[in-house]
Amino acid sequence: MKKVMLCTAGGIFGLCCAAPAQATDGAASLYLLGSGGPGAAVMPPVEGIFYDKTIYVYDGDAGRSREFPLNGRVVAGLDATIVADFETLLFVPSTKFLGGTLAVGAIMPLGAPMLDVEAVLTRPGGPALSASRRDSTLTVGDPVGLVMMGWHGEKFHVQVSSMVNVPVGHYREGQLANLSFHRWAADGSLALSWHDTKSGWDISGKAGYTYNGKNRTTDYDSGNEFHAEAAVEKAFSPAFSLGVQGYYLKQVTGDRGPLGPFKGEAVGVGGTAALNVTMGRSPATFRARVLQEVDTTNRLKGTSFWLDFSIPLKMNIPAQ
Repeated sequence: MKKVMLCTAGGIFGLCCAAPAQATDGAASLYLLGSGGPGAAVMPPVEGIFYDKTIYVYDGDAGRSREFPLNGRVVAGLDATIVADFETLLFVPSTKFLGGTLAVGAIMPLGAPMLDVEAVLTRPGGPALSASRRDSTLTVGDPVGLVMMGWHGEKFHVQVSSMVNVPVGHYREGQLANLSFHRWAADGSLALSWHDTKSGWDISGKAGYTYNGKNRTTDYDSGNEFHAEAAVEKAFSPAFSLGVQGYYLKQVTGDRGPLGPFKGEAVGVGGTAALNVTMGRSPATFRARVLQEVDTTNRLKGTSFWLDFSIPLKMNIPAQ
């Protein structure tokens, strides 16, 4: 059967999480940059229940001259390391809904954001309230609801998807390190894939728009974002594939906070490899990714490391 690909565009970290620090409250974005890689539009080929686990590590920093809004504070000289685990369950009730495949699911983020700042400021450009502060925690983020709808021909795949961040995760008020956004957020995306199983080539692209709500605790209103990704991958055997991918993010509306509009922008590139195996009677996929940010504005600049594992828990195989 076709390789099962779960597109876990995670919603995550309040400060330095889902996406590395950017110009939104808590320096994070619902859409996880890098998640729309090879096979971005390929849906599970059969009805069933599918599980995906993503281990995500991000390490990035910004110079002392850069100031960031962070959970109701303004900080300078931010350095962040995030280790996170995204647990995803995807239910495919039908492969014939409106002529395509319908999938609904949920993502639960768990993780450990670790932050160092050179100064916590009393106001933008103002004197330091405290210096060289460090904060870390092990916590649970906001759950994310997911709906996907996909159609395909022999080689061409199309997918539309939507995510909603539900702000009920653990939020550490007044602290620097958080996993929870503590705000409503929603994302809509369109993905296209040309997936040729005979030649082994996959060319995929994905673009979307993220709407960010207001953090009522910090009174910070985050701006909305546009994101786009592209990937090219070659399968050298049924078991192994190797590819390249990249992403672009631009904040299209400004924030309403102490640093003004503070719009963010980022470009990242990297590589990915996948290994397809059989566990018992089930097909499973391991995928690794490394993505380096090459240019950023009002964001941290760093590197992300990924390890994904996906496997069907239950499949309704049609009778031959």
